[in-house]
Amino acid sequence: MRNFEFYAPTKVVFGKNAEAKIGALVKAQNCKKVLVHFGGSSAKKSGLLDRIFDSLKNAEVDYVSLGGVVPNPRLSKVYEGIELCKNEGVDFILAVGGGSVIDSAKAIGYGMVNDCDVWDLYEGKVKPIGCLPIGAVLTISAAGSEMSNSSVITNEEGWLKRACNTEYGRCKFAIMNPELTYTLPKYQTASGCTDILMHTMERYFTTVESMQLTDSISEGLMRTVIYNTKILMKDPENYKARAEIMWAGSLSHNDLTGCGSIGDWSCHQLEHELGGMFDVAHGAGLAAVWGSWARYVYKTNISRFVQFAVNVMGISNDFRNPEKVAIDGIEAMENFYRFIEMPTSISELGVRLTDKQIDELAYKCSFGKTRTIGAFQKLDMEDMKNIYTMSR
Repeated sequence: MRNFEFYAPTKVVFGKNAEAKIGALVKAQNCKKVLVHFGGSSAKKSGLLDRIFDSLKNAEVDYVSLGGVVPNPRLSKVYEGIELCKNEGVDFILAVGGGSVIDSAKAIGYGMVNDCDVWDLYEGKVKPIGCLPIGAVLTISAAGSEMSNSSVITNEEGWLKRACNTEYGRCKFAIMNPELTYTLPKYQTASGCTDILMHTMERYFTTVESMQLTDSISEGLMRTVIYNTKILMKDPENYKARAEIMWAGSLSHNDLTGCGSIGDWSCHQLEHELGGMFDVAHGAGLAAVWGSWARYVYKTNISRFVQFAVNVMGISNDFRNPEKVAIDGIEAMENFYRFIEMPTSISELGVRLTDKQIDELAYKCSFGKTRTIGAFQKLDMEDMKNIYTMSR
């Protein structure tokens, strides 16, 4: 077990009609003007934006708004938001949406406080010294950005997808009403649930001695997500299932499931390049590469994959043949992905990778052959190429 620090400062307001409290929550931040940041038309059509605007007005909070955030949020929108905030004197940002909107809001917040090109922060050239305070009204259970320190942005020049992870990026509060996720398309729900699973799996697969309690939390969370995702595929307005998934999304990425361990994050790094180059849904991209990654590395610590197979996927343990149990667990997870209509190969994303594209993906993922990825098993550029090849 490794020493660890756990920091989760975000206030959570969870349940039906939770968004009605937004005016009071924002006013308590003692801000002068708020940027309400959102994605497409769904927040408008549903009436959610109007309810939020009314709540802010009733609390006598001044605001401006900026929509247009897309999945794999773009740097150009971040620049637009920074300029708007500077012109309007914004000192608080309210993200209304899922991970893409929250990540974009964090990037705008970084750009407002740090005296540099905000992209330099995402490339690691400059360390952030702060961020405007952020709040979130969550409408998609997936990324966990509402309680994490992470923000991921895509730069259209070169289609590079990079992360900036600092404690400055933690939301001050997160409004979570599971009813706001009822109208999500089936594919988006499944992709989001896959992302939630992967945030815990990236922490769960480790070669260091782990904490029994952390493992139990992780395994319970994964079982809960798998069980309730199956329900939502047939009954998208099941409040209990939506609530379980929404809370799991936050707990999966607020570092709780990594206490005492060390995260791997290879699949996320591999997927970031897919998302950057081909604009695929993040969760779907993770599902597409996970099985190939697992088969590539499982022998590094077979016992960990056996534990996953038995405690999460319900595979009977055969102490005489642990390798078979490990493979059965991998196949069981892939079968779950198939059940919820998630891809288990890159071709199922509609992307037919050429050898040249595989070389480009691996080159970008290795930052020009200057880094390895992963902690479960360190992967260099050749390993990355092999996994992309297996995944296609």
